[in-house]
Parts: sequence; structure tokens; C-alpha cells
Amino acid sequence: MITKMKLGALLLAAALVAVPAAVRADDPKVVLELFTSQGCSSCPSADAYLGELAATRDDVVALSFHVDYWNYIGWEDRFATEETTDRQRDYARALGIAYVYTPQLVIDGARHAVGSNKWAVSEAIAVSKAVKARRVPVALTSGGPGQLTVEIGHSDGYYGEATVWLVSVDREHRTAVDAGENRGRTLTNYHVVRDFRSIGRWIGGAMTLEFGPDELSRMADGMGDGCAVLVQENRGKGRIMGADIVWLDES
Repeated sequence: MITKMKLGALLLAAALVAVPAAVRADDPKVVLELFTSQGCSSCPSADAYLGELAATRDDVVALSFHVDYWNYIGWEDRFATEETTDRQRDYARALGIAYVYTPQLVIDGARHAVGSNKWAVSEAIAVSKAVKARRVPVALTSGGPGQLTVEIGHSDGYYGEATVWLVSVDREHRTAVDAGENRGRTLTNYHVVRDFRSIGRWIGGAMTLEFGPDELSRMADGMGDGCAVLVQENRGKGRIMGADIVWLDES
């Protein structure tokens, strides 16, 4: 898990270079954010579907965000955080939804569906890919242990301000649940978000963020299996304009 202290040290040492980024704009990835909980009996089918999408589609960035408002029912989800619940509530306000629920899948920060409804999710992904909204190319690469580069392209005529998120992700976790609605089940969660933090803002120009060995080594004992980067409008609460994910254990 990326702790607040370790990530803070990382960000302070990151170098920001305003140079053209060698990134590709073709076939942008669609971001799928599943808001789920190990205490929710209707969530395991959505968790399984997210894992299926992550394994079979290379045009998506699949992320599993665990909320904490199910913890009261008898089982405390070890991946749940208040920050994740706040993110889901921000989406509810932005999307005009009166309440939060699980399993909810938010697609590109712009639309949502019940995470276990395969037809609705498939349609929402197709709509997101078809929408001719402004996109920004994003590339995230790891040059080996202790080396991470984020490249974001330019967009002519863009005058907004988008948040750049760095997300720490674990590939998979299996948990034996002995209380709550899923008592007696062993649950598998995929692409589990361990932490997410803003690492800057994008205002339309090409930029490169480079994290070197010294910075990443300070958080190596808590780093997830991979990292994702999201470029998101409306101060990180709106439509996602670009994203990428890299697995550090493959570097």
C-alpha cells in the first residue's frame, strides 16, 4: 500500500519536464471504476466480471475501489477506505445520483451502471468509446525497479484544468470472509486500489513526470503490483480524458 508519508516523499522528488510526450492517441483506454465491498452480498458477481474484463480487454483500465460504509454490518473490508467512499459520493453529485450503491461501475467518470449487469456495462463501454469528446494520450512505463515515467500529450485549444491521479493497484486478492453478508465465502477481488493521490494538474500542454530510483525505493516495501494514471476533468471529479496502467512486477 502506498502510505501518505511515502507517497508524499515520492511526489516532492518527482521531476516535472514540459516536453513533448511520445505517447499515442489511437484507441484510448476506457476507465472502469467498480465501487464494491466484501460486506455486500451482491458484489462478488460484479467483482468477477471486473476480473473478466481486465483479463480479456486491453482497451480498458479496470480498478476496484472498496468503500467503507458496509463495514458496520459485521465484516470489515481491509481494502475499504474513507477516501474511496468520498470519491464515489463525488461521482454521485457529479452524475446527479441521489444515493451511492454497490456494486456501482463508473465508466470514464461520465456514466454508471450496476457492476454485475454485463449488458449495461458493455453498452456503457461502447458508448464511451464512441463519444467524440476530447481525449488526451497517456503513457505509463516502468524501466525496471525504481523507474517510472508518466507521459501526457498535448491538446490544442484545451483551456481547462484536469487532475492527474496516480493509483496504486494490486492484481488480485483472495479473502476468506467469516462474518457479514458473505460469511463462509472466499472472495476474489481484482485490480484492487490500495491508494490514489493527485500528482499534479494538466492544462493542455505535453508533460512528463519522471520518478527515479531514489524516490520509488522509499516506497518499494508498500508499492502495489502496478500503477495507473488518470487524467480527469473538473478537479478530479469529472470525465476521464486519458489513462494508462503498468504492472511493475512485469518490468
